[in-house]
Amino acid sequence: MSGERKVIITCAVTGSIHTPTMSPFLPVTPNEIVDAAVGAAEAGASIIHLHARDPETGKPSPDPRLFMDFLPRIKQQTNAVMNISTGGGLKMTLEERLEAAHAAKPELCSLNMGSMNFVLSQIVPKYTEWKHDWEKPYLEGTRSGIVSNTFEQIERIIVEVGQAYGTRFEFECYDVSHLYALAHFLDRKLLTPPLFVQTIFGLMGGIGADPEDLMHMRRTADRLFGNDYQWSILAAGRHQMGLCTMGAIMGGNVRVGLEDSLYIGKGQLAKSNAEQVAKIRRILGELSLEIATPDEARDILNLKGGNEVAF
Repeated sequence: MSGERKVIITCAVTGSIHTPTMSPFLPVTPNEIVDAAVGAAEAGASIIHLHARDPETGKPSPDPRLFMDFLPRIKQQTNAVMNISTGGGLKMTLEERLEAAHAAKPELCSLNMGSMNFVLSQIVPKYTEWKHDWEKPYLEGTRSGIVSNTFEQIERIIVEVGQAYGTRFEFECYDVSHLYALAHFLDRKLLTPPLFVQTIFGLMGGIGADPEDLMHMRRTADRLFGNDYQWSILAAGRHQMGLCTMGAIMGGNVRVGLEDSLYIGKGQLAKSNAEQVAKIRRILGELSLEIATPDEARDILNLKGGNEVAF
């Protein structure tokens, strides 16, 4: 089986968790995001997961004009699938989180499958000086906030983005309950297979990053979805490469990128997203696993195609 299947590499190039103080290599401006995305695609990523940031401060932004500054340029330079976040950034309203998806009508969007504590305040003591005044309170505020993804909100995203535009989803599952939530929407026929299930490990507020956690999520997804899903693994920080490798051996796809980890090795900042893509691609190659091209990823996930988007 391992000789036949193709592994999809997703690269999440900037996200909304890490702040500019943490790494000088974090893409912030539209030009930097274009360069990061193109580099990741050239290194072997077939899907690029995208957030936008204020070019002046690096703060996560829902502004669709920022997305529309980089999306067409990435499309011109790569054949990669572009995956737009509907998670946005902390404290964004659902309407703000959906602005870019409505503007872009993309092939793929992320969709968080449950409300959760999404705690980043433990990062704060590592830094004594900050580049921008928004960073420290943004991270500290996660102790008292909840990232809201109610069943009503999830259904709205499925209907207003998925059914309206033919967009499919990367279902982000941070805990076992999120797999059961996904099964609920599948049972109600609001979703059609194949499901692209991104299991996420090691974020404070979600499931841990022990190998047993990964195996439990895999077993649960197998039981709930059988052959109706494609599995992918995302692990935060130092767990990134280890759990992605373990998941790939077990039949999964992988996600890397500076959204998920700023590092390429112990104590060593990654200088680019492409560096992480190249590393996981080398590992997969050593395991005799083949990498999916963007068009193979489209076929595996039943995406509508890059000519059907609004950018």
